[in-house]
Order: sequence, then C-alpha cells, then structure tokens
Amino acid sequence: MFSAAVIAQKHSEKGEMNDMGKKTDTLDISGMDCASCALNIENALNRIDGVSDANVNFAVEKATVNYEDEKTSITEIISKINKLGYKAKAIDGKTDVGKTTGIIKADITVKGMHCASCALNTENAFKKVDGVKKVSVNFATETMNLEYDPEMLTEKKILKNIKGLGYKGAFSGEAKDDKKIDEISQQKRNLIIGAILSSPVFLLSMVFMDFPFNHYIQLLLTTPVLFYVGRQFFRGTYFALKNKSANMDVLIALGTSSAYFYSILALFVLGGAVFFETTALLITFVVLGKYLEAKAKGKTSDAIKKLIGLQAKTAKVIRDGKEMDIPIEEVIVGDIIIVKPGEKVPVDGVAIDGDSSVDESMITGESMPVKKVKGDTVIGATINKNGVIKFKATKIGADTALAHIIKFVRDAQGSKAPIQRYADMISGYFVQGVVVLSLLTFAIWYFVVGSTFLGAFLPAIAVLVIACPCALGLATPTAIMVGTGVGAEKGILIKGGSALESVYKIRSIVFDKTGTLTKGKPEVTDIITLGDLDENELLKVSAIVEKHSEHPLGEAIVQSAGSRNIKIIEPEKFKAISGHGVECVYKGKKVLLGNRKLMSEEKIGYSKTITDQMEKLEDEGKTAMLVAYGGKLSGIIAVADTIKENSFDAVAGLKAMGIDVTMITGDNKRTANAIAKKAGIDNVLSEVLPEDKAKNIKRLQESGNKVAMVGDGINDAPALAQSDVGIALGSGTDVAIETGDIVLVKNDLRDVVGAIKLSKATMAKIKQNMFWALFYNSIGIPIAAFGYLKPEFAALAMAMSSVSVVTNSLLLKRFRKKI
Repeated sequence: MFSAAVIAQKHSEKGEMNDMGKKTDTLDISGMDCASCALNIENALNRIDGVSDANVNFAVEKATVNYEDEKTSITEIISKINKLGYKAKAIDGKTDVGKTTGIIKADITVKGMHCASCALNTENAFKKVDGVKKVSVNFATETMNLEYDPEMLTEKKILKNIKGLGYKGAFSGEAKDDKKIDEISQQKRNLIIGAILSSPVFLLSMVFMDFPFNHYIQLLLTTPVLFYVGRQFFRGTYFALKNKSANMDVLIALGTSSAYFYSILALFVLGGAVFFETTALLITFVVLGKYLEAKAKGKTSDAIKKLIGLQAKTAKVIRDGKEMDIPIEEVIVGDIIIVKPGEKVPVDGVAIDGDSSVDESMITGESMPVKKVKGDTVIGATINKNGVIKFKATKIGADTALAHIIKFVRDAQGSKAPIQRYADMISGYFVQGVVVLSLLTFAIWYFVVGSTFLGAFLPAIAVLVIACPCALGLATPTAIMVGTGVGAEKGILIKGGSALESVYKIRSIVFDKTGTLTKGKPEVTDIITLGDLDENELLKVSAIVEKHSEHPLGEAIVQSAGSRNIKIIEPEKFKAISGHGVECVYKGKKVLLGNRKLMSEEKIGYSKTITDQMEKLEDEGKTAMLVAYGGKLSGIIAVADTIKENSFDAVAGLKAMGIDVTMITGDNKRTANAIAKKAGIDNVLSEVLPEDKAKNIKRLQESGNKVAMVGDGINDAPALAQSDVGIALGSGTDVAIETGDIVLVKNDLRDVVGAIKLSKATMAKIKQNMFWALFYNSIGIPIAAFGYLKPEFAALAMAMSSVSVVTNSLLLKRFRKKI
C-alpha cells in the first residue's frame, strides 16, 4: 500500500523538527498584490535573527520558513508579516506531534474575537475540555494552536465548543478555501461597483460632453471608485512605503491619484481638460484583472479539490451495540465501522470481519479491485465493491493516506523552482525602475520634445500603469501548481518545484532490480541437495537462517517452507553479512546461506560441477544460493523473480527519449544480465553491495550527466539521496519514499516516462510565461512612453497580462491525456 504517512512526516508536517532546535513552518498570507510583495516579505523574514531560510510564493499565497526556535518563534514571524501590512496565519491543519502518543496538533482559525480578553477566555475554556493537552489562542492572528487526543475529542466537538463561546471556528484547510472564495467575491463586488460608476464617467467624458455639470458629476462618481473600489491599492502602497519597499500597488496608486488630483486642480483652479475617466476606468480595469486572476488561480488547485472530493461525508459506526450514521469528523480512533457494498470506506483501518473486494484505484492506481479479509488494511476514500466489511479505525482526519496525499500536493504547489530566482531578481528592482522611467518619460516629453504639461503627463501615467511585475511573479508558480496537480491526478507525486525542474534534465536513469524492475515476489524454483540433508531438511535449515531476513529472496524461502508445513524455529546467533548472505546456528552447527564469496570466506569448497549447475540456473535469470550446514556444502536453492509487465515498455520509452538506462543489483553477472535482457536494458551494474550503490550513482554523475535513481528498498535510500532526482515506488519502504523526490503511487514504471514528459511540458510553460511577461513589459512600456496608449487602456493591458499567464499555465491540464 502507498505509504503516505512518511511523506507527510518529512515533507508536509507543520512545525517539523529538522535538526536539533530547528523547525519548518508554513504560513498562509493574504494581501499580496504582486511578486514584489512576496519578495519584500521574503527579504524581511530572512533578516529576522534565527531564520535560516524563508520562501514566499505569490501564486499560492504561502510562506515556508525554516528557523531556530531558540532564537525566534512562529508568533514573532507572523507578527513581522502583519506589520508589513499583510495578514499571516499558520496553516496545514493538523499534524502528528507524537506518533507514539497519538496526540494531534491542529491550527484553527477563530473569528469573532474583539480583544485580547476574548482570546484569553477562549484559551482558559479549552484548557478545561477533556482531551485537550495544550492550547494557545492568538488574538492578533485569530488562530488557536491546539494539541488534543483524537480518541477523546473530535473536530466537530472542537468547533462546537468554539461556537458555544460565541465565535466561529474553522480548521485551516476550510479557512483557506473560504479565504479564496472571499477574495473572488470581494473582487467581483468591487468590479461591479467600479463598472456601474465608471460607465457614466466614460460616457460623460466621451459622448455627452455638453451635459450640465458634466465635470462635477464625473468627480462625484470617480471619488468612490478611487477611494473605495481602489482602497486595496492605497492600503498596499501605505505599508510598502512604510517598510521602505515598493510593489504594484505603488504604481497603481501613483497613476490613478495623479490623474485624479490633477483633474481637481484643473476643475477648480487651473481650468482646462480633466481626466476623471482615466482614474475611474484605470481602477476598474485593474480590478477586472484582479477578479479574473483570482478565478484563474483558483482553477490551478483543481487537483486538490478533486482529492478532497474523494472523502466520504459520513461513517456507519457501532457504538453501544447499535449501528449509527455519524459525520466523518466524529469518527475516533478505535471505532468499529461497517461498510456496505457500493459505499466509501470513510477512514483508514484494519479489517476485523467480512470478505469483499475494494476499488483502490483513486488512491493507489490499482485498476483491479483488491480482495479484503480479516487483518487486511483498508484505505479511506476507496469504494467497497461487494460484501460487507467491518473494520477498526486506525487513522482519522489528517492522519489518513488521502489527507497526507493532499498535504503532499499542497506543499509541492507552494514550493519554488530554482528558475524562479530570475523572476525574483527582476521583481526586486522592477517598481523602482518603472517609477524612474515614468519620470524620464515626462521629462523628455516636456523638456526635450516641448510638449504641453498634459502631453507629457498622460504618457508618464501610462508608463506607470502598464508595467506589470505580477505576470512575471505568476509565471513559475502557477505552472508548478498545475503541473504538480496533473501529476497527482495521474499518481505521480512530485515533491516541489526543484524536483519538477530537475527531472527534465535527466540524461541517465538507474533502476534497482528487485521490487523495482521485478515484482519483488520471488519464488523458490529449484532445490538441489548435495550432502546428507534431504530436500525438506535443506529447505528447513535455509528457512531457519532466513527467518528474520528482510530480503525478498529470504522471504521466498520462508514462504516455500511454510507451504510444505515445515516448522521453522527461531535461529540462534543470526547475522546478516552485507552483500554475501546470512548465517545462524541450528542444533549447535553453523548454517550458511549465500553466494560464492560467502563460501570462499568460510573456506567451504565446491566442485566445477556445482559451479556449472549454478551458472545454468543464473543464465535462466534465477538467483542461485549455496547452503552449508556444519561446515559442509549441503545444496543449492534457486529463487526467481519475474519482470513487471510494464518494465520493458518503460525502458523502451526512456530509450526513445535518448536517456541511458542502467540496472543496478547485488546479483551476480549472469543472473543480472538475464534479467536486464528481459527488461531491454543494455547497461548492467552487477554484484554491487548495498552500501556501494550511492558510489556507483556518483561515478555516473562524474561524467557530467544528470542521473535519476529508481528504487523501493531501504538499501536504495542512499542512492536515491545521491542521485539528482530520486524516484521511489509507492509500494516501497518508508525510508525510500522519504528520500525520493518523486513518488510513483501506482508502482507503474511507465510513470517514470510520464514524470519526465510532465516536467518538460511544465518547464516549457514556465519559459513561455516568463518570455511573454518580459516581452509584454519590453514592448508595452515603450508604446506607453511614446504616447500611443491612453492610461486607462494601458491599465487594461496590464491586467490582462497576468490573466494570460495564468490561463497559459492552465493549458497544462490538457497534458493529462499524454501521460
């Protein structure tokens, strides 16, 4: 089963402890208007003593902060962001704070508090609630940090207690969704008001110019457009200037207020033309862009919405001997749950009764229903096909596999790709540069060309408002959001922008053999006796020495003995000899099972006939192992593992892309070559000790190629970490999944090809977005400076540039059919 828990533990947990005293927290930030805002926050956070790294993503409105909790705190970090004029709060919902204790940590938004006393009263009330281990309520951030026992307290009860105190509570995921909806609603409301008021201003200035009190009516209608509809830009400007920085708000505020106040002077003092329509239309067009941008950005997270939509809403539990339907939020660990045919499994658990088949395709990608009987694991959000299952809930809420996948994707979408640094560098100087260009435009028109004040003034304003750092800031993160989302829908989980950017550069891929290219379920094919032991006795001593081995070959021997009802006792003095085999003591005699090297080191000889027998087995793709008992060679046991059905197609697909494919294994050369041939692989690294896999990866990297490693076992972890991109199978060990940069949920090696194709498509979109953002500003600013574009239409062009970038990123969704 896909091990989502480990992914969340390392890559998605809020407040995760990295090294001693170091933490990583993720924050939700609202109020950013452009990439410059994100960069300003990022720079401010990086200046805090104790913060080692801060990453702010404008597109998803998130910040990831690495810091030393002895020098600073999350409260101080949030306070700093709030002082900059934005709103920050801890996100990521609930995370485990103690895997062994079962305690859950939750971040809850609490609305309705009016003062610090409200927060203190709420905190004190929750300290008295059974199941609460620790609680802290922050009035400034409207956040409750809660640690509680899920067996005593449910999400619904927590929210009910908050409501009983007179406030409104929401777990962070819900709060974030509400925030996005509120942003779209607010921009829509502003747009409607702006359009209603701006339309008559435009008509009065262009059509009904002789209308009585024309200019006064324009002033009356424009004022609320500027100071109510456009208040967000002035607020942003205030905080930007207060913190000695600049952003898009500064450009909009300068342009609109300049036209507005000049028109007032012209109306009451100077006389001449007024430009109220410029201010009104400029604000309205910018808000139109903000509204369309907010809607488009919302679509970039469709993958997460689909995953959330998989969750069951209710569960049928047995309590006090009665069946009852309850909301899924009220399920607690240990509940006995009944799932009837056609119903969704509400949470993760272990079957205690029943016999059925479950469709797990939405989580694992397995197309065929999986049989479930007593003792089998069931996964939340999967569908029971036939028969009734009764199971015990073991993981609920944020602990379920689905919740961990959702968190995984959210974190990946919030990460930055290295290519983003170019956009950040430009954005850091963009606004200041545009202001200088605007002043130069005015100076050249007025002092050099000899134009009138108005003739110089309007092009200067057009330069201010046409410049757009937003498009540049959205170029990379929106493409990453859509790309990682498409990958998640296809069972390819990519751990962030850095991994996504690295994959398309891969020129060499190394596959582990057992469990990766092969099914990892080997079977005993040959038992050849050579000494005093008969076949069953040889199998018995072999099973005893392999009883505690974690290697699939050892498991195959143990299972073979079990199928013959051979009693397998506990081995004495068991020892695993890396790269050679295993040994133990049975009835006072040493048992050895392994390769030729092991026998040579133990001074156990064998004839050429035996060597020929082993080579024959190895040429057939079987792994032949020698067994010695009491210092004498007793026999040969051969085990074979079959190639996965999709291995050959995956290798062929990679070769077609011009990528070198290599297989790495601890098997001897003959066996390795036989398996590699079946998979279509020409390059083979055989007889490689587990600890030497990483060294072999490094050797390949020294040739200058970017190297990916695909594996699933504990001994693959160092190689996965050494490679430029580590690709782990979802069915693999927790350590492998934890180390990999990409997780293939479906365990289908063809998804390696899909991941590379997706990476190439995403990087192409990023480059297209960055090109058009830079091209737009390179062309738009000169056009505005030369006076070919009125300010209000310059504002419309600016607004549409951001929308076009997001829309182009959304086109990546079409790529779903290609992987």
